[in-house]
Amino acid sequence: MLSVDTNALASSIVIVCRPKEETAQLISRKDFMIALRKELPWALDNLREGGIAPVDLAQAAIGPGMAVYSRYKAVLEADGSKMSVRTALQIINQELEIWLTSLEGDLDKDTRFCVAWFEQFGMSEASFGEADVLARAKNTATGRIEEKGLIKSAKGKVRIVNSKELSGDIVPSDDISIWMCVQHMLRALNESGESGVAEVIEKIGTSKAEAARSLAYRLYKIAEDKKLIEDALAYNSLVSSWMDIKEQAEEMSRQPSKQGSLL
Repeated sequence: MLSVDTNALASSIVIVCRPKEETAQLISRKDFMIALRKELPWALDNLREGGIAPVDLAQAAIGPGMAVYSRYKAVLEADGSKMSVRTALQIINQELEIWLTSLEGDLDKDTRFCVAWFEQFGMSEASFGEADVLARAKNTATGRIEEKGLIKSAKGKVRIVNSKELSGDIVPSDDISIWMCVQHMLRALNESGESGVAEVIEKIGTSKAEAARSLAYRLYKIAEDKKLIEDALAYNSLVSSWMDIKEQAEEMSRQPSKQGSLL
């Protein structure tokens, strides 16, 4: 996978340099953070809507982040020294992480459990006690999550179910978790390609499909941080193929047997 431990990009990004304005002013670290938190999320939303691959997001975030930093004559630290570019980049990465975490905000409680488990343990087993504590923290229960097919529990150990273990088509319902939607999408992409994912979208609907797409960005970052290369590649491939998947889903919706527009 090109992105792991490298600066390689899956797509090309153009960086435009401009002279600093002669009238540029000094700004404090606090005010820099306020400006960054106001502008960077909007830029990241636009990048996501444009279909940027998760593997490219961190480097793409540098542009709008540094645009804020370079707008000023200097960013002053509390001791009066000038903030370095290295520090500015670290802050931009921190704000990117906050934005990615915010994508979990509207997720169902069972999905939040799975994301937190994946972040802590990856696809590995951990004790039932760990699962019980985490489930309570997410306002759900291990019995409920297991009944919905999200985890497997045996001999005092628990692990989340991955896409390769799924069988049968996804069964849509109001209560289906976004985590399960993502896993079915991964399975469909691996077994049937983009058309298979489009069929999953047809079943679950636009709202859950877009939520699943957003979640894939977060899951990619977690997998990358934990060096889970196969998982990171799977989530990146899903998002990278989204525009083509979207076109196929829309084509399905225009067929005589389908009604309405999916995406």
